[in-house]
Amino acid sequence: MRIGMAFGDVRGPSPLPVITRQIHEAAAAGVRSAWISDGVGWDALTALAAVGPVPPGLELGTAVVPFPQRHPLLLARQVLTTQAALGHPLTLGIGAGIARMVETMYGFPTTRPAARLREYLEVLHPLLQGKPVDHHGEYYTAVAELTRPTAGPGAGADGVGLPAPSVLVAALGPVMLKVAGELAAGTVTWMTGPRTLGEHVVPVITRAAGGRVPRVVAGFAVCLTSDEDAVRARFGAEFALAGQVPEYRAMLDREGAAGPADVLLVGDEAAIAKQLDRIRDAGATDVMLAPIGTADEQRRTTEFLSTIGG
Repeated sequence: MRIGMAFGDVRGPSPLPVITRQIHEAAAAGVRSAWISDGVGWDALTALAAVGPVPPGLELGTAVVPFPQRHPLLLARQVLTTQAALGHPLTLGIGAGIARMVETMYGFPTTRPAARLREYLEVLHPLLQGKPVDHHGEYYTAVAELTRPTAGPGAGADGVGLPAPSVLVAALGPVMLKVAGELAAGTVTWMTGPRTLGEHVVPVITRAAGGRVPRVVAGFAVCLTSDEDAVRARFGAEFALAGQVPEYRAMLDREGAAGPADVLLVGDEAAIAKQLDRIRDAGATDVMLAPIGTADEQRRTTEFLSTIGG
């Protein structure tokens, strides 16, 4: 199981130079992947473009970019431009977003999310691969062939360019997981505990993927601390609303968790290592860990995570 870290809004408001510094420090410490979420703060793809050159072995990705408010043509252009600016392969995580936010903030419909996702991916994939599309569907019209931007120095001496970005889908329910397994490289979850991963997410997406082994990137908040009760109480208060969102509430109920604090990775080094073992045993191929708490707590947690490899 590969160890990755989350940066940006999911860890609280941070200036862009701080996010960039954190990613470079994590890469230098041996962290395998760096993910930026797209919420109501930083635009994840623009923030990634600002990261600049990173070591070849570091995966950069979004976890996730909501797709309802982005036409697939526009998202494909932005992703390809970001990847070219970085000169580095990019993993694009997309999701339907929190229905309540999509409806309230943008006024967009959120009915039949799996059908919308399926059609979106059918348009997005060829665009990312530089192929023409002539699509007139139920939800999207797209007629174009994008010119893939010339890649930066990381593309190699032949100048051919970087590979098409890999696509992951934030999927929790069975129908969305089926679409993710059929049409994407895997899924990204958040606050989805090991029991739910092992009994629901991994089996459903693996069946849908047929002979492929899909990636399951399991996202969790984490805090290395000697005062577990205090950290859980603080996290539970700060993320109480997230526990009421229907999409997350369904996964917490599957886990038998009262709220987000019950799926927080917290404790000393041995306790966190044991929790990570449970996630690995559940079938996750990757973890995306977001250190939370005070600046000192985040620093200690990051230092620990950089020592455990994966």
